[in-house]
Amino acid sequence: KKASSKLIYRLESEKQRSSKSERVCGIRSFSSSSTNMSTMKFCRECNNILYPKEDREAKILLYACRNCDHQENADNFCVYRNEIHHSVGERTQVLQDVAADPTLPRTKAVRCVQCNHGEAVFFQATARGEEGMTLFFVCCNPNCGHRWRD
Repeated sequence: KKASSKLIYRLESEKQRSSKSERVCGIRSFSSSSTNMSTMKFCRECNNILYPKEDREAKILLYACRNCDHQENADNFCVYRNEIHHSVGERTQVLQDVAADPTLPRTKAVRCVQCNHGEAVFFQATARGEEGMTLFFVCCNPNCGHRWRD
């Protein structure tokens, strides 16, 4: 009776540890093949990280544990994804430096409404919330840097 209660307790604690790791990491249940999102996967046996592995004979992708030799088929063929999210400050810095970019076209046909400088850099980009392209101008006066769109 003691041995069976210890076994039940051990199984329950492993189950809690497993569900705790799922909640804390949010990874096992987060995998979504519809969005082609790559996530970390963990071994069901020992909770170590599963690494992508190619089975060359069967020509399939597997995830394998390096600790206990557990393997499972990959449900997604994306093994690495790098998403870069820029902050608003980083995007603003790009617009400030754009006047010094020698590769961008310049025009003397427009005047800055703030400083009346006669040269501006221009480029096309999508404006926030708009679908089409917008023509942006940046004043080339280093003391001004005013931005406007056409």
